Amino acid sequence: MNFLLYLSDYIIPIIFFYVVGYALLAGSDIFSDFIEGAKEGFEVTLGIMPTLIGLLAAVSILRASGAFGLLEDAARILRLPAQLVPVVIVKMFSSSAATGLLLDLYKNVGPDSYIGVLASVIMSSSETIFYTVSVYFGSVGIKKTRYVIPGAIIATVAGIIGSVLVLKL
Repeated sequence: MNFLLYLSDYIIPIIFFYVVGYALLAGSDIFSDFIEGAKEGFEVTLGIMPTLIGLLAAVSILRASGAFGLLEDAARILRLPAQLVPVVIVKMFSSSAATGLLLDLYKNVGPDSYIGVLASVIMSSSETIFYTVSVYFGSVGIKKTRYVIPGAIIATVAGIIGSVLVLKL
């Protein structure tokens, strides 16, 4: 039983040694395969870098422009506390930026408060729409997304409404 308590400390090394051992038993050239995978990963990173830079710039512009204040009126209709508007909007663009806002929110209102819990539920019931669409569609060269973005926004609003309703019950 004591071993199970510390299993999580050893799971990554166990997986690493399993993969290396399996590759050695299969007769694979581990180093060449690793280098080839690293090259492919670097090419993918270079391919999506302009999109990521554009998204980060858009989030910064949106935050600095004061556009969040305009969206607080729409939030009142959904019975969403005004403090959550930046988290909800930024989440559509960048999960890591939204997590930073979430941590700031936790510092101000506490993670166990109604707003803190609601923010956590909303974060887990929404997706980084524009990041996901740009990365996945951009990586395969799709230029016309048709109804993907409107559908994703509708799903995000439904997730927010559902989060508010579940916590009100």
